[in-house]
Amino acid sequence: MRYCGREFQPDELDLIRELIARQPPLNRYRLSLEVCERLNWRRPDGRLKHMSCRVAMLKMQAHGLIELPAPERIRPVAREIDAHLEEMLVEPLQLPSIDLAGIRLEPVMDRGESRLWNAYIERHHYLGHQPLPGAQLRYFVSSSGQIIAALGFGASAWKTQPRDAFVGWTTEQRERNLHLVVNNARFLILPWVRCKNLASRILALAAQRLAHDWYIRYAYRPVLLETFVEKPRFSGTCYNAANWQYLGDTQGHGKLDTLHLKSKPIKSVWVYPLIPDFRRKLCTL
Repeated sequence: MRYCGREFQPDELDLIRELIARQPPLNRYRLSLEVCERLNWRRPDGRLKHMSCRVAMLKMQAHGLIELPAPERIRPVAREIDAHLEEMLVEPLQLPSIDLAGIRLEPVMDRGESRLWNAYIERHHYLGHQPLPGAQLRYFVSSSGQIIAALGFGASAWKTQPRDAFVGWTTEQRERNLHLVVNNARFLILPWVRCKNLASRILALAAQRLAHDWYIRYAYRPVLLETFVEKPRFSGTCYNAANWQYLGDTQGHGKLDTLHLKSKPIKSVWVYPLIPDFRRKLCTL
């Protein structure tokens, strides 16, 4: 079974079950660290991929493969919004005046900003909030001190035919270098904000700074951005205006669609190279 870009062999699933059964029991955080240590599941900078591991184990549990220990405490989800957040989420009385030259992108840095970002996405993005697995960066976009947009980048798709044909890599090259591709998983302009060319301007600013911000956090630089635009809900106009390249459409198969039943929306695939020789970086072993 493959989860979060890693293929788990039967003996590895047995190891996870043994660790779950350990007495005294490990909590979910310690369990994810232990699994990563035992399986040597690490990021390119050597740090354990414990967040990807936690997401993978949650999916394993959903598929009936393991039974995780109960969470020690229930973390507040984005739907449970306190009064302070509620005040920030409502439409402002005075709508922001947007100066394209003056908008700012700021990474989400602390827990309070993280909760606010999650709440905006849950309240106003059509997909709602779901944790981004693996390495990730989230940004707020502001103008004159007011938040006007939010976007998030996370782990890329394990495989997708239009992108993989565009890159031209082998399966082995993809498995080794997939971390150098980053997915624009969420992009939200708040519904009360109106400004021509704002979306493409935000995408351009994000492309300019993401590789540096990613290096500061994870000690390596991505070389290609990707995103998936649901059809026919959206046409991808802002990505086209920001010089992203349209590669084709997905087939509508889910990750576990072994019977090839089209159970997912068709999405257009867009990419943006961050360096001229991205193919050389991605097609090495």
